[in-house]
Amino acid sequence: MEIEIATIGGYEEVGRQMTAVRAGNDVVIFDMGLNLSQVLIHDNVETERMHSLDLIDMGAIPDDRIMSDLEGDVQAIVPTHGHLDHIGAISKLAHRYDAPVVATPFTIELTKQQIESEQKFGVENDLIKMDPGESMTIGDHGCELEFVNVTHSIIDAINPVLHTPEGAIVYGLDKRMDHTPVIGDPIDMKRFREIGREGEGVLCYIEDCTNANKKGRTPSENVAREHLRDVLHSMEDYDGGIVATTFSSHIARVKSLVEFADDIGRQPVLLGRSMEKYSGTAERLDFIDFPSDLGMFGHRKSVDRTFKRIMNEGKENFLPVVTGHQGEPRAMLTRMARGETPYELDDGDKVVFSARVIPEPTNEGQRYQAEKLLGMQGARIYDDIHVSGHLCQEGHYQMLDALQPQHVIPAHQDVKGFSGYVGLAGNEGYKLGRDIHITANGNLIQLVD
Repeated sequence: MEIEIATIGGYEEVGRQMTAVRAGNDVVIFDMGLNLSQVLIHDNVETERMHSLDLIDMGAIPDDRIMSDLEGDVQAIVPTHGHLDHIGAISKLAHRYDAPVVATPFTIELTKQQIESEQKFGVENDLIKMDPGESMTIGDHGCELEFVNVTHSIIDAINPVLHTPEGAIVYGLDKRMDHTPVIGDPIDMKRFREIGREGEGVLCYIEDCTNANKKGRTPSENVAREHLRDVLHSMEDYDGGIVATTFSSHIARVKSLVEFADDIGRQPVLLGRSMEKYSGTAERLDFIDFPSDLGMFGHRKSVDRTFKRIMNEGKENFLPVVTGHQGEPRAMLTRMARGETPYELDDGDKVVFSARVIPEPTNEGQRYQAEKLLGMQGARIYDDIHVSGHLCQEGHYQMLDALQPQHVIPAHQDVKGFSGYVGLAGNEGYKLGRDIHITANGNLIQLVD
């Protein structure tokens, strides 16, 4: 059986992930993501109203025209989790393929919301829920799709595995090796080891190289939780304003913020469209049980009413958890920094960033500006209370040892970012050009002919 891999997006940048695997006449697409930095650069453009070809030309979504070079039928579109760099282009590209979107329940719900908010392309693909640990048949030639549970900075994340007669294709993007997660089950390393030793073994491993240049291992989410606990408890006697921000999709971190706010005698409230969207969806699907009186407000008028209430009743009684950890121009924290909300920052007020700056020039510039504006209003910044959602070098070594793949394709970075992974894979006996395949967007890699 011929096995061919199209590296469509996410092989020259972090963002707009999309990969297609052809096994004989059956094709499976993994991820259809958005490049958020390109959208942020065009802040005055309503990208949801643009034609897909224009979005491709501006580098916002994957250029999937290479799919015409794959001789086969797409059987499934499989996003690994609900971050926009993995699902953000489904509402713009999925209508081109007569195939269902197959994902975990939380990811499916976020995808459904994304599609419903953008009716331009009339996406009507079936949405199929599949839980981690489950499998489904793909096509009529002995292929099977399996979801393996992984831990990441969003709940309900998986690494999909396409089992073929020639061996397994493991799509390994976006995970950390967390054995004590705050929400959900630990990463299923037992299953990865089994896959590495079953049947024909692993033909190819496509790996996320975000932190491949960083030594050591990625800490558990529990480490960030304890750091956050220490920081917030140190503010227990402060009688001014405390504001926190984190990734809206990071439900485990939001959970910790809500719990620790209560510990220090403050009422938490979640503010911003994406904060309401992700936390509300997680609660509705029973992934988390927030306090019944927790307020979640996304609409700007509702947010401003809440800010007025906080100012009237006393900032010392509340802990707003707001959007804007990257300094996004229209996010709540940035509006607060510009003095565009009823919430007034005073000298000594605390702003807790439970997130790191995504290492990309647009984000770095916006975050710098937001922090400067906050500082001009007298706010004190608490920075970098976070752990990454991606493997560092020791995690990569463990995955290679578990899977023992015949071929490796680094992804989720640019060429510079691949260097650390090439080095560590070389230490494990892999060789660039032989079984390590450095590639770019728009390439085809023939593994079996």
